[in-house]
Formats: sequence, structure tokens, C-alpha cells
Amino acid sequence: MRIFGKARHRPSADWRLATDRAFTLIDDGRYEDAGELLTRAADLEPWLSESWFNLALLHKFRHDWEQARTAGLRAVALLDRATGAPDWWNVGIAATALQDWPLARRAWQAYGLRVPDTAAPGTAPDDDGRTGPPTGMELGSAAVRLSPEGEAEVVWGRRLDPARIEVQNIPLPSSGRRWGEVVLHDGVPHGERTTASGHTYPVFDEIELWAPSPVPTWVVLLEAATEADRDALERLAAEAGYAAEDWSSSVRLLCRSCSESRMPSDEVEGAPRHDPHDHSVPGHPGPLGHMTSGELWVPERECGLAAPAGLVRGLLDGWVADSPDTREWRDLEEVC
Repeated sequence: MRIFGKARHRPSADWRLATDRAFTLIDDGRYEDAGELLTRAADLEPWLSESWFNLALLHKFRHDWEQARTAGLRAVALLDRATGAPDWWNVGIAATALQDWPLARRAWQAYGLRVPDTAAPGTAPDDDGRTGPPTGMELGSAAVRLSPEGEAEVVWGRRLDPARIEVQNIPLPSSGRRWGEVVLHDGVPHGERTTASGHTYPVFDEIELWAPSPVPTWVVLLEAATEADRDALERLAAEAGYAAEDWSSSVRLLCRSCSESRMPSDEVEGAPRHDPHDHSVPGHPGPLGHMTSGELWVPERECGLAAPAGLVRGLLDGWVADSPDTREWRDLEEVC
């Protein structure tokens, strides 16, 4: 990782050596040692916006949002261009983490994004006449990689603003995340997902949990005679305001290089997936794990459910009651 942008004057050799060494240390996870070098670089060239951008970046990696905001504001004060600088994007992430909404709006606008002048319903205006997070930006859907440094999992979500995504899949318990949670994410995509319709969506890396969800995650084994039976449970959960997801068909196990590349996200309708990038195996969640020779559907499904404890069994019992000859459930367990 190397961050050298245009400077008004050529920085000193000492500045370059300290900065280069600092980013080598960052790549190795040695943030404290890197911080000493980047602080030295900023002392050497305090007039250089890159000095403060690099410090802001380090503080972002450390999730030290107060310091990231402070360094980021020093960086943007020294910029020699009006809009579009990545310095503003990092300021926007730090401001969002701190819920400093006036600064977040200012950062996204300075970056070049349109931010509607709307306030959150039922809130009093702040000094600039608005309050709460920016709304109405209509950024659409995206994918986010949860726990990118651990057992990374890519899920779909709804973009609330340029730095936050609301998770709309039911994550596997290994991610430590739940359906409906809001995560703070980085600005540079790592990979893409292409749907069957041909639309391509970026995959952002999670930075940290921004807002937890009170809704627990459950795993249950279903006997669903047909895809329509499975779909009925997903529809029943959605109508109740929660979610069900057939992990047997929605989960693919990918190596890191596959996950960070452009990947198709949907099966070809009416045909089994023979995806060379799918590393799932028979007997485990994933499209390949639930296929048998000559069959496109296996009645036993591993399903994730996001619903309160007082509701989840009623949902499953109601699903079975609608078609008792083709539906059963067992082994319900809360997993996250």
C-alpha cells in the first residue's frame, strides 16, 4: 500500500522514507510503530495534505475516529482542488462513525455527491437547519464483506449513505453479525457481484458494526418437498417483518481471490450451478453441497431464520400447518 498524491512541492527524502516504511508496517499490522513514523512525517512536512491524509488513514484502520476526523480535517484544509479528493471520503467515514452529521454531509458534498437537504423525521434541526444522517441519497443495493480479516462472508445490503449498509441477508453465525444490522464500510470496493439480470454491484469491506440488531439468528432443518414449500416460509417470515433464508442454496464457499474478483451471484434458472469458483462440498451448505446426481432439489434444507424467540416457533408451525403433507421442521437452534 502506497499513498503518494500530487503535492504543491516535492516532499523531502526523509518524508518519503518515513512514509514508505510506515505503510510497510501497516501492511504487517504494526499500527503503533507506523503511527510514530507518520507523525514524524507530518512534523517534517506539515504543509503537505498527504501527511495528514496518511495519518487519517492510519487512524481509520485503528478505528480511532476522533483522531481520524482531526487529521482528515487538516488534510482537506490543505487540498489544492475543490471536489473529488479521497481525503473527503475518509472525513465522511469518520464523521459517520461519530454521528457528526453536519460534517458527514459536508464531506459527501465536497467529494462530489448530491446530498438532499432533508432531516430525519421528528428531530430538531441543528445549526445548519438539518439533523440526523443524510437521507434520500438513493444509493441502492451493494454487497458487504463481513469480518474481512476473519471468516469473511459477503452478504447483500441496502446502502443508507456512502459509508453505511443495512444487512439484508441472514449472515452465518461465524460472522458474528445479524440480519438488519448496520455496518460501517470502507469506500474502496474489493470485488463485484453480477446478478443474472446483468447488473454489477460493488463489494465493500466492513470496518465495524455501526448499529446492532436485537433480532437473533436461528438455524433449523426443514423438510420441504418442493421449492414452492421453501419459498412459502421465506414469504411468511417477510410478511411478519423478519426473514428466512435457505442457506442450502444461498451460500457459496469461495477462496479469497475468487471472493475479491467479479463473481456471478445467481444460479441459472432451471439448471444446477457448476461453478468452478464454488468450493463448497457435499454435505455442507452451498449449492454443490445439496445436489445429487440427476436431482435438482433435495427436500432437506438448512435454513437461517431471523425472528424473535417468541415468534420463531409459531412461524415454523404456521408454515407446516399450511401444508402438513409436504413440510416439516426440526432441530431449531439459536446461533447468533
